[in-house]
Amino acid sequence: MTILEEAPPANAAPSNEDGQAAMTLAEHLTELRHRLIISVAALTVGTVVAWFFYSHAVSFMIAPYRDFVLHHPQKDISGGNLVTTAPLEGFTTRLTISAYLGVVLAAPVCLWEFWRFVTPGLHKSERRYAGPFIASAVALFALGVTTAVIIFPKAIAWMITVSGSGIAPLFSPSKYFGLYALCCIVFGAAFTYPVILVFLQLVGVLSSAKLRKWRRYAIVLIVAVAAVITPSNDPFSFTAMAVPLLVFYEASILTGRLLRK
Repeated sequence: MTILEEAPPANAAPSNEDGQAAMTLAEHLTELRHRLIISVAALTVGTVVAWFFYSHAVSFMIAPYRDFVLHHPQKDISGGNLVTTAPLEGFTTRLTISAYLGVVLAAPVCLWEFWRFVTPGLHKSERRYAGPFIASAVALFALGVTTAVIIFPKAIAWMITVSGSGIAPLFSPSKYFGLYALCCIVFGAAFTYPVILVFLQLVGVLSSAKLRKWRRYAIVLIVAVAAVITPSNDPFSFTAMAVPLLVFYEASILTGRLLRK
């Protein structure tokens, strides 16, 4: 006896391998717009909230400079304060710092919305890897930012001291906070590169054997890149950048080999 399977309705939407209904291009664009609206709203709320904590953020970021001039009074001509050189610089500085802090506050919401947008297009096996990869990237980025915050006091002290006697610092808020933010962003971004190396090993583009073979060239390249991308160009920041990147290279080889097994 033949068992006939019931045919799906003619107007049924196609489904993917996981049994989820496939979305049309219009539905993808609608979903993207929805996620972007939520992310922009989160950024706006985060910026508004950060506006009221501006003074605390300034006190935290300016502490390395004030600590230096406290111990080197001969270099202090501004009372440990930053000096604006344009009428609107104070306002734009507050707006910029609030926006930076707003991005930090809204980051969990934005990442969640991004995850919700890309998840329907991933298979179960891909979702299994995507979660750890995103979590690792966020953790490494946070580690990079933390490293920049810790090393910045030594960096600013070196930059002021190396100018020699007869030269006193008189920093503007935009230049000082711009350098501070740039250091955090560069360190955070650079620290995420092991995730890329592990990913390339998992998809078969690279292998742990090739990375081991290229170790000598990689060391030279990493040191050169660290010297170029370090914003402050001081030896402390350079060391804090290069050494972890070299360690991450070795850790990427080990992690990729274990995951491939």
